[in-house]
Amino acid sequence: MYHMKTVSVRDLRYDFKKVERLLRAGEEVQITKRRKAIARLTPEPAEKPPLPDFLARMHANYGDKVLEVSGADLISADREDRF
Repeated sequence: MYHMKTVSVRDLRYDFKKVERLLRAGEEVQITKRRKAIARLTPEPAEKPPLPDFLARMHANYGDKVLEVSGADLISADREDRF
């Protein structure tokens, strides 16, 4: 059975290194105050999910109407017209 590590608010305040070690080891930590659970800390996932391909999605939705122009190019073109 899965057992979550439990630390008190006092431990969190005065012995944070212990809590940090548990989190770095991949453990979930339950925070208690007066023996009642008040929060749960979970470790940050190791990898971030990849960003979706927005340009491919736009081509799928709009077809050939999509222009492949970056936002920086649009701003540069707009500034050239003003000055």
